[in-house]
Amino acid sequence: MKGSVFWTFLLHIILFIHGNKAKASQPYRTSYHFQPPKNWMNDPNGPMYYKGVYHLFYQCNPFAAVTGNISWAHSISYNLIDWMHLDNAINPTEPYDINGCWSGSATILPGVKKPVILYTGDNFEHHQVQNLAVPKNMSDPLLREWVKSGRNPVMTPGNGIDPKMYRDPTTAWQGSDKIWRVIIGSQINGHGTAILYKSKDFVKWTRSKDPLHSSNKTGMWECPDFYPVSSRGKKGVDSSFKGGDTKQVLKASFGDHDYYVIGNYDSKMDHYSADVDFMDSIVQLRYDYGMFYASKSFYDSDKKRRILWGWVTEADSKSDDINKG
Repeated sequence: MKGSVFWTFLLHIILFIHGNKAKASQPYRTSYHFQPPKNWMNDPNGPMYYKGVYHLFYQCNPFAAVTGNISWAHSISYNLIDWMHLDNAINPTEPYDINGCWSGSATILPGVKKPVILYTGDNFEHHQVQNLAVPKNMSDPLLREWVKSGRNPVMTPGNGIDPKMYRDPTTAWQGSDKIWRVIIGSQINGHGTAILYKSKDFVKWTRSKDPLHSSNKTGMWECPDFYPVSSRGKKGVDSSFKGGDTKQVLKASFGDHDYYVIGNYDSKMDHYSADVDFMDSIVQLRYDYGMFYASKSFYDSDKKRRILWGWVTEADSKSDDINKG
């Protein structure tokens, strides 16, 4: 048995044993949905497929079954079913994230094929800022350790932006001009807004004059997502895909649900036009009509598909959560 095959096989065995032990010791754990080993979790963050491994980061409290001390937990899988839980990838340790490492996304930079993370930090003033983290050791196939950029925060709320309504950067995409773009969820003058930023080097970001999109029929947009879908065939496409025959999906989380619209994106003018805008139709498009929120998608380059993760809350009482752990 070749070395790489052996280690993959061994990891599958470890994942199977680990999963069975968790279910035996906690009989009320789900058998289908992903859960951490213990304690609180909510938003999925930065999912990605990288060099044969699926990575899922997520908001968690390492110390209790209720929200607080929010960190980025990290789990990996070879099949999206069996999971191994690793040490936290990002913890609140710096002035710019000391009150929580909140939601964000992963982007795999082309050429160097290096994954990077953008995430929201709740700083010492309880203002929200955007931060950058990169793998500490690129030779580690599991990317277990991440380091924060010395340039953090790389984006801060400017004029007209409420610093407590400025969060959840998307996966970035690259235009034909080789400039990176990312949107941040916000609310301006009471209207849900996707604030657009651009960067040549993924470190220095400049806010665009106009948002990518906004709506006067919704409030604050959390956990936005923006990606192309093919109008021909069923295969997914990468976030930076520039081919024809595509439409662009814009998703926003508000009102306890995940709403989305489909439209056309002019990458030269950075203008997005929805076919039918948020809340403009009797048929208001949602990913799921149950308890499903703060979703995050990623492109699976191995199977040429887009995969969507969402947070499903159990909606139990605080005392029940504590009793269950």
